[in-house]
Amino acid sequence: MIANEMNRSRKLLGRSDVAGLRRSYERVLALIDLTIGCSGRRPFRRELLRWRDLPAALYLESSPEAADHDQALRVLLTLSTEAYPQIELWLHSSRPCAVS
Repeated sequence: MIANEMNRSRKLLGRSDVAGLRRSYERVLALIDLTIGCSGRRPFRRELLRWRDLPAALYLESSPEAADHDQALRVLLTLSTEAYPQIELWLHSSRPCAVS
């Protein structure tokens, strides 16, 4: 779910809908907090808490860079053994965000 919301926010980068992008990052942060609260695996919680700083920094930026966003998403995908194989698929299918 977190990666889905990160992907949605990627589509808003570079557009004039700054409020929509901030709301999307707010949802990412809320999903992270919920996941941390529900996770029983302490090492995973620790890494997720560390990773949380990346989308929090993107949220605070007035105009986040697509490269920073993509790097944060890539790191998130490395935290899951199920999602890790999808990194290459995601890299080959992702397109530069359109500026409108």
